[in-house]
Amino acid sequence: MSAHTIKPLVTAVAHNTGGRNGHSETTDHSVSVNLSVRKEMGGPGLPNTTTPEHLFAAGYAACFGGALEFVASQHKKDVSGTVVTCETAVGPREGGGFGIAVKMHVKVPNLDKAEAETLVHETHEKVCPYSHATRGNIDFDLVVEGK
Repeated sequence: MSAHTIKPLVTAVAHNTGGRNGHSETTDHSVSVNLSVRKEMGGPGLPNTTTPEHLFAAGYAACFGGALEFVASQHKKDVSGTVVTCETAVGPREGGGFGIAVKMHVKVPNLDKAEAETLVHETHEKVCPYSHATRGNIDFDLVVEGK
């Protein structure tokens, strides 16, 4: 058994047909999206479609924001109004294939920058599951802004 085994609380299941030029949908139908490869990547860039990177960015931003709220509550700090912006880029890797890079910008309007940085770094290092999953596997840049 792995040292990183979890006790699942919730499991999300999604199906895809057609890959990056197809359709993805969760089994509970809460997410249903049409996908197409962006023109910058040589695809059709169809209107009203999304990409896996958009979905990853939205998921990571939401997860990080929720994890920050948890960390803040443990320290009895107010992070209401925080905006987490996750930029996810995809491109060729030096060793071949493709990889992603993330720039996470966290604006905490109720705390000074030093307090915000402390909470955000704890969130990234100790709590956020997306951060745990990607640590050491992607280029990651973290920018923190306080009041």
